[in-house]
Amino acid sequence: MKLRGALLGFAALTLLYVLALLGLDARNHVFQAVPSLAALLPPLFGLSLLSYVLRYLRWHWLLWRAGHRVSLSGGMLAYFAGFAFTATPGKVGELVRMRYFARHGVPASRVLAAFVFERAFDLIVVLMLGLLAVGSREIFVTAFIFVMFFLAVVFVLAARPQWLTLLASEVRSWGWQRIAGLCLTLRDGLMGARLWLTPQDIGVTIVFGLVAWSLTSYALVILVSSLGVNLPLPSALGIYPLSMLAGAASMLPGGVGTTEATLVLVLGSYHVPTDLAVLAAVGIRIASLWFAVASGLLAVTFLEITTPICKKLESSKHFGK
Repeated sequence: MKLRGALLGFAALTLLYVLALLGLDARNHVFQAVPSLAALLPPLFGLSLLSYVLRYLRWHWLLWRAGHRVSLSGGMLAYFAGFAFTATPGKVGELVRMRYFARHGVPASRVLAAFVFERAFDLIVVLMLGLLAVGSREIFVTAFIFVMFFLAVVFVLAARPQWLTLLASEVRSWGWQRIAGLCLTLRDGLMGARLWLTPQDIGVTIVFGLVAWSLTSYALVILVSSLGVNLPLPSALGIYPLSMLAGAASMLPGGVGTTEATLVLVLGSYHVPTDLAVLAAVGIRIASLWFAVASGLLAVTFLEITTPICKKLESSKHFGK
């Protein structure tokens, strides 16, 4: 995936987001209040960054358990590169990591397997945290149904990979070679994820996931508290995870719009004024989604710039021999 494509996608999504804010601005004066977030953003960025590092350490553990010895620094850059495309339905754009982990000897099928495993248990962890938002039972029920449906599909297909093989054969008979290839790739990824279905790997994945996503949830607690809103801590920790699940269920890129709307709705159920709820929604999305995309673009830029240099050095060494 080219860097130019990433930049264009980022620009298009940013434009869409700004247009949405313009629509809200007429009633809630969002842009007038956004500068007041400036002093609050650095600690929120810090929490997000720590969350990303913990999620990478979990990924590093999974690759290590699969027999891949990837350096912490190189692997972290490859992992962060996926965030450049996190604003895609189901975050599937994060599979750009295949391009960069291949340089560390990790095959695409293993990256896909780790991605599927990570996504599945992230949904479980986020659902657990969303349960804390006890004042939003209707939204939680909807999120619960979505998560259970997704997990059921994943586990059934992982247990019955031959179904995807049959589907690929059928699709190929229709002349849809690319879709057939995707079915087989998905089959290999799901089968590969079974490697980590051990108590130790599941335990590590859930613990690291809980801590990482709790940090992101706590960022919203800090934000709403700084805006003068006091919420019960357990409930406040569950608000953002619940909103993220609603965004994921919408299948919109990055849950843009749906996540923010759910945040405003849930905060409203705790009697938070709409203008403050909108400001909190915008602030936490800047500190999480947009910060992740920006971090990913920096990682992609660094990797794309340094790769040709590394190849030239390797070629010169080879030529010298």
